[in-house]
Amino acid sequence: MQAVPSFILASGSPRRKELLADAGFNFKVVTVDVDESLPPGMAPVQVVEHLARKKLMAGKTWLEKSMVLTADTLVYLDQQIMGKPYNLQEAIAMLQQLSGKMHFVTTSVCLGYQKNTHQFKVTTRVYFAPLNQAEIAYYVEQYRPFDKAGSYGIQEWIGQIGITKIEGSYTNVVGLPMPETYRAIIDCSKQWLS
Repeated sequence: MQAVPSFILASGSPRRKELLADAGFNFKVVTVDVDESLPPGMAPVQVVEHLARKKLMAGKTWLEKSMVLTADTLVYLDQQIMGKPYNLQEAIAMLQQLSGKMHFVTTSVCLGYQKNTHQFKVTTRVYFAPLNQAEIAYYVEQYRPFDKAGSYGIQEWIGQIGITKIEGSYTNVVGLPMPETYRAIIDCSKQWLS
């Protein structure tokens, strides 16, 4: 792998951390607290871009010294955003809505260093088989997907038995589109840090 200076991952997502570590990157994790309230009338794709930028600006104190990476991932069905569930009932209700349907997962990634920023997004189509009540209840009780948009992790049991097809990036659905992120980190570090 090409030598890349270390950077800051401004995200508490264990899945993003794992994906970047598996790709061989050297980075430090710093979590940022961001108010995720939104202006009214935003489409899901605008929301995900807005939140990724907001996270980057929340980490602006580090931008002078380090390259910073932020990301936001949204699951949406028929333009309805399916965020992280608040409780067991909401997780079950979301999975009932996704059952037997195709939905979208979009991740927006932001990189920044000093006054430079680079942002891109990747969208994947995910197809769920029809799921019965017992399957949904088992998954929610065993895997507790309360930290996951759409109430599921594609890498978990439900992804193995319930997702029939994806069109696009698998790692995007996990939480970070790695081929595009890898290339962006390499290219931005060359331009900004050399």
